[in-house]
Amino acid sequence: AGLVAWALLAASVLWGLALSTKVLSPKVRPNWILDLHRWLGGLALTFTGVHVGALLLDTYVHFGLVSVLVPFATSWHPAAVAWGVVSLYLLLAVEVTSLLKSRIPKSVWRKTHFASFLLFVTSTVHGLTAGSDTGATMLRIGVLMTGALFAGLTAARLVEAATPTPNPRPRPAPRPNPRPTSGPAAPLDRTRSR
Repeated sequence: AGLVAWALLAASVLWGLALSTKVLSPKVRPNWILDLHRWLGGLALTFTGVHVGALLLDTYVHFGLVSVLVPFATSWHPAAVAWGVVSLYLLLAVEVTSLLKSRIPKSVWRKTHFASFLLFVTSTVHGLTAGSDTGATMLRIGVLMTGALFAGLTAARLVEAATPTPNPRPRPAPRPNPRPTSGPAAPLDRTRSR
């Protein structure tokens, strides 16, 4: 459940970056990408809940509620678990503010949503340092490829944010009216070609 939660979270973050950087074809509808981004984030939160619930039921390590909610409160790999606890709180903050987006100031949502970058890093470190699959070659290759894609999209996002948007072309000044403003109207020159 933890690996599935990480994969869903990574997919959500990557889709969000693809949407914000506009690297996809213009034919791809942004609404569809946004819906998929939200759906993946919700699934990531759901599987994180399954992951934490499974840890609480685990009889091998004996995690308690404090162990999964307070960083460094467990004696089993305390640093690795702390990365996961921090990831849980970051994920909750991003998902809750996203659900409340229409009811909170946009600046609050935006600042909280930027925590997704940190969330990807903390959850990746947690996944690589905790659990029974941390040494699996395929896992490490998958994480490396996903991390490279994340780094590339993040770099594209930063470049786009730093690039000033071009100003629209200034409108030419209006031409002065060639007709006199007082007196009889000047006759129209109908000999001009159109």
